[in-house]
Amino acid sequence: MSQTVEHSATRVRVEHWISEFSEAIAARDADRVVSLFGEDSYWRDLIALTWNLKTFEGREEIAAMLRATLDNADPGNFTVLGEPTETDGVTEAWLSFETAVGRGTAHLRLVDDRAWTLLTALDELKGHEEPSNHRRPLGAEHGANPDRVTWREQRETELNELGHTRQPEVVIVGGGQGGIALGARLRQLGVPTIIVERNERPGDSWRNRYKSLALHDPVWYDHLPYIKFPDNWPVFAPKDKIGDWLEMYTKVMELNYWGSTTALSAKYEETDGQWELVVDHAGEQRTLRPRQLVMALGVSGKPNVPVFPGQERFRGEQHHSSQHPGPDAYTGKKTVVIGSNNSAHDICAALWEHGADVTMVQRSSTHVVRSQSLLEHNIGPLYSEEAVASGIDTWTADLTFASIPYRILNEFQKPSFDVIREQDAEFYERLERAGFLLDFGEDESGLFMKYLRRGSGYYIDVGASELIANGDVALARGEVAELTETEVVLTDGTRLEADLVVYATGFGSMNRLAADIVGQEVADKVGKVWGLGSNTTKDPGPWEGEPRNMWKPTQQQALWFHGGNLHQSRHYSLYLALQLKARAEGIPTPVYGLQEAHHTS
Repeated sequence: MSQTVEHSATRVRVEHWISEFSEAIAARDADRVVSLFGEDSYWRDLIALTWNLKTFEGREEIAAMLRATLDNADPGNFTVLGEPTETDGVTEAWLSFETAVGRGTAHLRLVDDRAWTLLTALDELKGHEEPSNHRRPLGAEHGANPDRVTWREQRETELNELGHTRQPEVVIVGGGQGGIALGARLRQLGVPTIIVERNERPGDSWRNRYKSLALHDPVWYDHLPYIKFPDNWPVFAPKDKIGDWLEMYTKVMELNYWGSTTALSAKYEETDGQWELVVDHAGEQRTLRPRQLVMALGVSGKPNVPVFPGQERFRGEQHHSSQHPGPDAYTGKKTVVIGSNNSAHDICAALWEHGADVTMVQRSSTHVVRSQSLLEHNIGPLYSEEAVASGIDTWTADLTFASIPYRILNEFQKPSFDVIREQDAEFYERLERAGFLLDFGEDESGLFMKYLRRGSGYYIDVGASELIANGDVALARGEVAELTETEVVLTDGTRLEADLVVYATGFGSMNRLAADIVGQEVADKVGKVWGLGSNTTKDPGPWEGEPRNMWKPTQQQALWFHGGNLHQSRHYSLYLALQLKARAEGIPTPVYGLQEAHHTS
């Protein structure tokens, strides 16, 4: 009985806040709205009001946003979904709402009856809903029809026309998981789209990497839109299995995928409102003229290959980790892997398994977290078998994670990593005794903030750390001074014999890769891609509060960036697809808070 009363009181408190909030919104009274927010409060909007991905911090920023957007967005009909919850003085509730052009989902956190965080996310456009569930297509045409056109004939017509006699609305440059996820979203929204990918087949971007590569994120975190992995899919999928899945997905989702196609150059024609994109399509140069151009080149760009004195005289083999063929040819060889992130650990472990003499060169501190510990104490509550059993589907998990503003994400993350650090203390002590330099991020909040900030290396441990702790993989620390004919020489004088040197030294900004296509002037106009502006290592300010230029409008009209891990490719492809669909349909999309350009890196 007491639990029922408590739940009732929590719901009453939420509904009272929503009533006050809705009245203030309807009255266009920004000051009254922000009076319902705490002094330290956050409103994160995913294109619902701002046609942007933007977080507003504090009452002043929230009020300014509302004054600029309320008349156009016309949000309303806020309604509680399910039963609100209360934990440690924080009340949480899910809401549905509408805008002038769409429907969305909101997540609210109240502290002392005032909003601490509010997420507003657009789910769909009115009149342009996806053809799913009760709106799914019939598929078959019943009855006799001498002029019947089969599905296969329709599909062949589309493939023969799009990009030939009929121009696409959108071209996505990049056919990895990001481009494929976005392509699937746009397909469901009826936006004519071509994906251009330099590799021959979907999934080759995974297949062509080193043979031991596997996902370090668990399966529940990695579903693509519309088609989840089967219930018997491995927790950590090998790269070739992912490659096969992406190829299957591309075919089943009926994506217009141009393999063996390289984007050569792109120029935006202001007068025509379209791009002139020149591509090499299987040896034939062609020009596409889409209205929107999306760079889906991952998070990273070109490989960072360091330049050291003596590289030209080194008699062994040397290559970047992205070109590493696997360990088979290096049995009995002396190998040096420069770097200490995920790829470096994977390559070291595979080389050791095949009988190579392996040394890792760690140049800076690295965050290491055991995969099982990450699942138990951090990802698990949202992405795990237990989460699924408790009714947390992928959509709910994604929005829950998205509801935490980046400014305070470290506050949510740090307790989990504090527990991991204590639980795995013996594991970390052994690594440090082996000479490995560890960190938990500049604010001790662990993996995700480092990833978002483009900080120094991290490794989700799936076994290689034991090899280092045991001394099976040798460890050297420091910077490389030079290469001789047969050695890697560090600045402290350490000399490492080598038949093979692997540069597991990461990648540059996606902006630099895009510059090869759109030109440096446009790349500079757009500015940095990725990073939050947190003023930490590799992520200088100013503070943006969202991943820079990702999934949202940029300073260059009709140019977009999309990518990230499988989770981000899945979740944020929805908001990018809705923005592109709205523009294709001529729906007004007044953007509030367009990101300023900053120097590229």
